[in-house]
Order: sequence, then structure tokens, then C-alpha cells
Amino acid sequence: MKKLLFLLPALLLLACSGNGQVERDQPPIISEQLEFYVDTLATGLQNPWGLAFLPDGRILIAERPGTLRVWQNGQLNQEGISGLPPVWAHGQGGLLDVVLHPDFENNQLIYLVHAMRGENGGSTAISRGRLEGNQLTGTETIFHARPHTEAGHHFGSRLVFDGNGYMFSTIGDRGRMHTAQDLGSHNGTVIRLYEDGSVPADNPFVGQEGALPEIWSYGHRNIQGMQLHPETGQLWTHEHGPQGGDEINLIHPGLNYGWPEVTHGINYDGSIITTDTTRAGMEDPILHWTPSIAPCGLSFVSSDKYPGWQGDMLVGALVAQHIHRVTFSGTQVLSTEKLLEGFARFRDIRQGPDGYIYVLTEQPGLFIRITPR
Repeated sequence: MKKLLFLLPALLLLACSGNGQVERDQPPIISEQLEFYVDTLATGLQNPWGLAFLPDGRILIAERPGTLRVWQNGQLNQEGISGLPPVWAHGQGGLLDVVLHPDFENNQLIYLVHAMRGENGGSTAISRGRLEGNQLTGTETIFHARPHTEAGHHFGSRLVFDGNGYMFSTIGDRGRMHTAQDLGSHNGTVIRLYEDGSVPADNPFVGQEGALPEIWSYGHRNIQGMQLHPETGQLWTHEHGPQGGDEINLIHPGLNYGWPEVTHGINYDGSIITTDTTRAGMEDPILHWTPSIAPCGLSFVSSDKYPGWQGDMLVGALVAQHIHRVTFSGTQVLSTEKLLEGFARFRDIRQGPDGYIYVLTEQPGLFIRITPR
């Protein structure tokens, strides 16, 4: 692994001018397979969590405190999108993801994943509305996880569409680890819904007594990265472990991914959660990190702009403050590399429709682009 130490003040000089042109006065960064620049497109974001690319060239950026910002013509607009649903900015909760409907050009639907308050606390919700200019109209909440709790931990959450009428989303264990094994709770699950929030009849636990019908897989701790593989269509995720035991998983319907009955991590106070790292009837991770990197944001590289990275997975790291590049042969990990080590807390990574890779960081709150030389 090649460690790439880079000074933040220098990178901040690679900023967009008012006309959207990038001014560079630094040499490219040399990684194992590619030389690239880091172009800073916007600064001053407040805990940015997710981004989405509009067909007209605007880019939406979700900030956890509950604002949806617009990046346009090389700069971050002061005015955000209005008409958002009620967002519960509580602990780790808030506005957590923004995703366009696959047929956005015809229906203008925007989906938001956010924490939402209800009776006896709150949990993760999915809402949608139609984008008209800088306003969401007809906003409605189509899913609200249960049970509710006042806890401020582990809301998840990511959302992806499969293009066949279904969407997947993730809910963390809400800080109550053993509920991830309870099919009567949405905690610690991947869920599958139709695009209107209704439940597909062929979900694996539909009709099972005591099980919630939205659940697709369970036994997860806190998933903050998810994407369908651009070639195989397989659903991949990564999730936070406790102290150690972060995971990459390949998700299959109805399977149990083990948390907290199996884990490679321990409690933050050093106590043992379980001595088992594998168990019959529970899925082993494709890859695990110990010590933790705190993964957040996941993107497969399919663009021909990054010839040395095509087919690789890019994983943002919060605590470890780098981007983790993982190469595969099928589902077998071949190698890993740390990119931009020590740069910032990486929160989201997306490949844009122009083929470039865009990244959000927090502390500091930046919107950047990785541009190959």
C-alpha cells in the first residue's frame, strides 16, 4: 500500500474560479495505478452526506442539519431547495441521502433519506417530492422505520434503485445491537420497497409471523455505503463495525449478516461482544477492516476516464481519513490501496454522469472532484 500524505491547505488552492474553470498550481498525486488531481469545487459545507446529479448540470448536496444545497455553474448557491420534509437533526441523524428517481427526466421525483421524529422518538424515513425549480412539491413520506427511539446513533442510511421498479435502503441498529437479529424491527436491516414505498409480495419475510415485510437482509450494524455493481447488478454494501470489524458485504435476500452474534470487532471500552467471527447460517464479509476505518460512501468505478481503476470499489473512510481502493476478481479481494491519506473525513463518493468521481468530506466540509491527469 502506498501512503499518500498531502497537505490540506495546498489542496484548497485547487479551487474553482467564478467561471467554473479549475486553477491548479500543484503537481498531480501519484497512486499505484493512476496520477490524478484533487479539484476543490466548493468549501464551507455543513456535514455533507449525499449528492445527486441533475440532468441540467446542477448537483444537489444533502447536508445533515437538514438543508439541500445546489452546486451550479462552478459555485455553491446560497439558496437551497425548499419544500423538504421535516428532518430530525438529532445526533448522527438528519438529512442523509438524496437520490433521483431513475425516470427523473419524466417524473421529476427526488427521494430523500432522513431521520424523522415520531411518537416516542424517531427513526430513519424515506420521503419524495417533485422538483420544480428550487422547490420540492407534493412532498410525502413513504416509509418510516420502527421502532422509534430517542437514541442518536446509527440511522444509516443509503438508497439505491435497481431500475426494475424496486429500491433498497438501509437502517442502522440505532445503537441497540441485539435488535439487528429481531425480524420484528427494522433496525440493522436492508429493506426493499417498490418506488412508491409499498412492499413487494416476493420479499423474503412477507407472511412470516413476527417479521416486518420490508426486510431484505438483516444482522447489519450501520450501513453507510451501498451500490449495485454496474456490470453484475449485485447489491454491495459496507458497514461500520464497533472497534474493529468494519465490513464489505454482498447482499442476498433473506440472509443474516451476523451482527452482533459474529464480529471481528470489540466494544469501545475493550470488552468482548462475542468470541465468534463466523457461524453457520450467517454470512461472512467479503472484506473486513481491523482496526476500523469507519467506511462511508461507496462507488464502483466504471468510467474509462480512470483506466487503472476500472472495476474497482472506492470506499470513503471517516476515522482513517482516506479513500480505500479495493480491487476484485469476481467477489474475491485482490488488493487494496489508500488514497489521500490524512486529507479529511470522507463521507460520500459518486461517479457522475460525466464519468468523473465526485466526493464529499466533512471537517472540513468540501465538495471535490478526482480528476485524472
